[in-house]
Amino acid sequence: MVQTTKDKILELLKKESALSVNELIKHLNITHMAIRKHLSTLEKDGLISSQDVKQEIGRPIQQFFLTAKGKRLFPNNYESISVEFLKDIEEIHGRESIRQLFENREERLIDQYSERVSGTSNQDKLRDIVHIQNEKGYMAELHQHDENQFEILEYNCPIYAVAKEFHIACQCETSMFRKVLGTENVKRVQCKTEGNNHCRFMVEFS
Repeated sequence: MVQTTKDKILELLKKESALSVNELIKHLNITHMAIRKHLSTLEKDGLISSQDVKQEIGRPIQQFFLTAKGKRLFPNNYESISVEFLKDIEEIHGRESIRQLFENREERLIDQYSERVSGTSNQDKLRDIVHIQNEKGYMAELHQHDENQFEILEYNCPIYAVAKEFHIACQCETSMFRKVLGTENVKRVQCKTEGNNHCRFMVEFS
């Protein structure tokens, strides 16, 4: 499916949180007039908003960001997990029941991912995982630092509301990556539930 310029703007704002007109122009390689026209339409549609950000030197810079309506365009209800439902289970059966639920989910994901991660090299395995994550709406990217060190960035979290309330969801995802990739050296160094703009994993193979 071909992305429109508006789609690209929305995706960039999702990834970067906030961007100025000049920053958007650099990313999209279109004219100032064209970007302004698209931004105006997106603002009228209620998908983005803007604010002036003070600079150390010079005039404030206008930055654009997604509104709540704009953020809802991205997946945020993966597998229909409900915070309220999980809270009810916790109230009835205790905290241990929540841990067991997420560990069961982790085991299912390990089986599902292991069947689909067919790459022979470490890089290919990571590419397979990133591909699966993108199918699930995580907006993931893979970066390689050297032969054995890699980085996974996830700009969206389809289960953010659940993970914010139950951090074990994040722990289980990290654990799942370790088991599927066959390395204990998978560390989540940034997390959206802790106020970061994205989730970031460092992966190292010995």
